Amino acid sequence: MTSRPSPSRIRPLFALNFFMADMQSGIGPFVGVFLQERGWASGLIGSAMTIGNVAGMLITTPIGGFIDASRNKRMWVVIPGICVVLASSIILISQNFWAVTLSQVAQSLASAAIVPAVTGITLGIAKQKGFNALNGRNQAFNHAGNMVGAALSGFLGYKFGYVAVFVLAAVFGAIAIACVMMIPAKAIDDRASRGCKEDDPDSAPDALTMLLKHRALLVLALALALFHLGNAAIVPLYGLAAVAEGQANGPSFVATTVVIAQGVMIVTSLIAMKAASKRNYWPVILVSFMFLPIRGVLAFFVTGWWGVVPMQVLDGIGTGLQTVAVPGMVARSLNGTGRINLGQGAVITVQGVGASLSPALGGWIAQWIGYGPTFLLLGGFGVASMALWLAFGTAVKKY
Repeated sequence: MTSRPSPSRIRPLFALNFFMADMQSGIGPFVGVFLQERGWASGLIGSAMTIGNVAGMLITTPIGGFIDASRNKRMWVVIPGICVVLASSIILISQNFWAVTLSQVAQSLASAAIVPAVTGITLGIAKQKGFNALNGRNQAFNHAGNMVGAALSGFLGYKFGYVAVFVLAAVFGAIAIACVMMIPAKAIDDRASRGCKEDDPDSAPDALTMLLKHRALLVLALALALFHLGNAAIVPLYGLAAVAEGQANGPSFVATTVVIAQGVMIVTSLIAMKAASKRNYWPVILVSFMFLPIRGVLAFFVTGWWGVVPMQVLDGIGTGLQTVAVPGMVARSLNGTGRINLGQGAVITVQGVGASLSPALGGWIAQWIGYGPTFLLLGGFGVASMALWLAFGTAVKKY
């Protein structure tokens, strides 16, 4: 196997990244407005989403370890696909609080497994030397899938209601399962997929405690946790604010926000790939943090359709940079340890603490003091991420 995989290996991988887009975000962006139209308050919506996010957060690191040890990497895409189908089915059957919470748990389990699984498959195919380029192209296809999925969701939701949105997510999950099964199992090098040194067949995987002592990895995880504590709630709350004020139709408004952001992410992910290949990932991630406080201020002053384009362009730039830079930095910093997927899971877990608390934090604060001040507060977490990233720059700049 070489760093330039054959088309028979990468075409199904690109298709997987396209259709797995709904496995990552799935029904999440539409759940808030779906429940709001059924009489749920913003605080209760945030609580249900937070419980689901916490469940995903707790399982992410163990899943990364399982993926490292597994000799069937494709199975760890099949399982999330099944979870997405279950999540979509449950919320359609019942809007009881615990039923909705269970659907969010299933969705979170899918999101927790799919990123380290596809990262491992990509490393197993391209190895470390070819990972940055192949991962950048993966993310471009992933964002394209998100954009197409969101556009279809908005159109189908407008025409047929939320049932069509959730059915579409289940269909994307089923197609993703078919795509990963088209990747030849022998095309995935198990040692390369977990980050063992290519020129050292005897290199043994380090223990989990190694992750806790890896300063660069901890700084990355904590900075991302602060960022997502603010970022995860902005788009759902922005949609709730617009729908609550009667400025937008629920499905079409949410779909438009996703389409704009994902369209920008396609271009941004390719730019991040080029930038990282010339230097390193540190400045790419720093720039990604800068856009959150700007979005918070913008959301404070502008709501509804007028603010959708600038809000989501900024989100697309920041998130698009991270989708390439974060897995790339983890893979580079843990190269040779045999624990790259465990490291991916650990970073996602700590990052997930912020993302898990964000909906509940934003939902309850918005219920108490209104949407405008909440957007400013959430944007302030981006400033905290930048401060931490700059303060510990010496530990992370070499990656």
